[in-house]
Amino acid sequence: MRRTLVFAGLALPALAMAGAKPMKTAELKAALQKKLGEPHKERIERGVDQLASYWRKEDGDLAAFAQEHFIADPKLLDDTFARFEANLEAVDGHFLEVARELREASDLEVGPLLPVDALFAAYDPAAHLTEDFFRSKLAFVALLNFPQASLEEKLRDGKSYSRRKWAEVRLTGRYSRRVPAEVQQQVAEASAAAELYISQYNLWMHHLLDEKGERLFPKGKRLITHWNLRDELKANYADPKGLAKQQAIVKVMERIVSQSIPAAAIDNPRLDWNPFKNEVRPSPPEEVEENAPAKEARPDRKPEPDTRYERILANYRAAKRADPYSPIAPTAIRRAFDLGAEMSEERVKRVLTEVLESPLVPKVAKEIERRLGRKLEPQDLWYDGFVPRSKIPEEQLDKACRERYPTAEAFAKDIPRILRDLGFPEERARFIAERIVVDASRGAGHAMESRRRGDFPHLRTRVEREGMNYKGYNIAVHELGHNVEQVLSLYEVDHTLLAGVPNTAFTEALAFVFQARDLELLGLSKPDPENERLRVLNDFWMTWEIAGVALVDIAVWHWMYDHPNASPKELREATVRISREEWNKHYAPVLGGADSVLLGIYSHMVSYPLYLFNYPLGHLIAFQIEEQVKKAGKLGPEFERMARYGAVVPDLWMEHATRAPVGAEPLLRATAASLEEKASAGK
Repeated sequence: MRRTLVFAGLALPALAMAGAKPMKTAELKAALQKKLGEPHKERIERGVDQLASYWRKEDGDLAAFAQEHFIADPKLLDDTFARFEANLEAVDGHFLEVARELREASDLEVGPLLPVDALFAAYDPAAHLTEDFFRSKLAFVALLNFPQASLEEKLRDGKSYSRRKWAEVRLTGRYSRRVPAEVQQQVAEASAAAELYISQYNLWMHHLLDEKGERLFPKGKRLITHWNLRDELKANYADPKGLAKQQAIVKVMERIVSQSIPAAAIDNPRLDWNPFKNEVRPSPPEEVEENAPAKEARPDRKPEPDTRYERILANYRAAKRADPYSPIAPTAIRRAFDLGAEMSEERVKRVLTEVLESPLVPKVAKEIERRLGRKLEPQDLWYDGFVPRSKIPEEQLDKACRERYPTAEAFAKDIPRILRDLGFPEERARFIAERIVVDASRGAGHAMESRRRGDFPHLRTRVEREGMNYKGYNIAVHELGHNVEQVLSLYEVDHTLLAGVPNTAFTEALAFVFQARDLELLGLSKPDPENERLRVLNDFWMTWEIAGVALVDIAVWHWMYDHPNASPKELREATVRISREEWNKHYAPVLGGADSVLLGIYSHMVSYPLYLFNYPLGHLIAFQIEEQVKKAGKLGPEFERMARYGAVVPDLWMEHATRAPVGAEPLLRATAASLEEKASAGK
């Protein structure tokens, strides 16, 4: 998962903001045209309108400003654009570095958290940046002289834009909203509090009991929700006793979503918890881990307060305060899709529904049933048996990872070799690796980008005391995909205003491409025709799984907008209901478990608002990228070619990368072919 710090001044797609004080602009346009001539008419018309859309009475004399700062000379215009690009790279980059330093204690395993660390993590040093650029008039210079473009214009005309025009559009897009600094700071504070809550939400699995009250897991296994719990569930397909472990994890997840988990059981190695009976009891002293943190062993069954839903509501309320300053995208939902993804909510939901309602779902489920030798159950939402790692016991994977990566530094030293094995030439592998920093994460892990050449992106993953286990390694390879994209799309792009990729789904897709090769990089697997067939089925199943989760996330946000004064309890009840409805519609017919609330477990719903739809889109995009890589024969050069194209609109990027727009059809077509291949082989 990519981590992008929320800065008020970072690039957003352009839109025209209403609300400027009524004033006569026709005379101003006419005066400028008379002074500068007909060739400048179109730029004057657009520039003055853009300027007026954001100008406030307290900003002063609009006409005087326009007459002084409209640039007619082409060379001066080029030089001004270059100055904006260079200076904004410096501003964005240094602000991000400051914020990263302030968050270090919260994000990394650098010692015990202090009470003040949460306050530092919540502080956004760039909260005033956009308003500062308006007050200093720099934003107005950009708006007067360079074009903004609505989403409709970018989708319609983007193919004809030059690279310079795309960079200009991204420049003015930064000033598409004038959100007050105090509102931006509230957004940052709510986000930081939610992330801290999740980063400390761990369960000690040795103290998790089955229905009979017996232990299932070894000592010392401490898993963060939901990431590690889900990955532990996946790993247990290779364990002869794995089914009981999986069923226990499902019950834990359901208790977390419903908030019926005893508060005392969270991150507590001194209490045993039976999630089936929801009972807690003190752990016998001999079962407590050495160096276990000091916790009360009082067997209190009192459930966790609705903290999970308090954090979601806090994110919603902070985001809602920004709504009046985004008239064309007046809700966080619209901003997530129209401005962030640059794909409409309707289109995204339509693509996801194509997968959810595909007639291929029961056919793939039948193949899974044959492989498992039993009917599917709710935990098979995360079936992992199509990939080679499902045949390897988790202990073997953990041992291989710990031996190779006892520390974060060991992983960092191995990055050049990893990149060479992925097809990057020696010189390019070294260039990229030298620009990535690896840290031991307090949470599950993330990739934090850089925004200034000379600063480097940071790869964060969890490294346990005995070394990096397979879960940490798998996340590290995913985050490495993010980091490689971040290096290439900053250092190799032709305009730094275009640094990055179109949206979060694309950076997740590029990370998935790396993550899919994690066992190959350990020397525990190699490609073959059957593995390739199973990879397609795995991609389909993962997309189907997360598509419903994404729809739950979106529906919860619509519910909050429909119930702006809801309490945490009411939000919990609504989330449980929405999760059950989505499960019963698309998952219960295949997996059973009527009324399951599993789709509400993802931690992103708490700490990364309206993020989840990027994952199924990312799987679809990753599949299209994999198909192109297969045609080209090597990952490294293709990855570079794609990543350095920059942050244009999604379909334009995809057509450059794979010669086709974003969609579900390639994955559905390949899944059908894989099923037919299996059927033919069986005859």
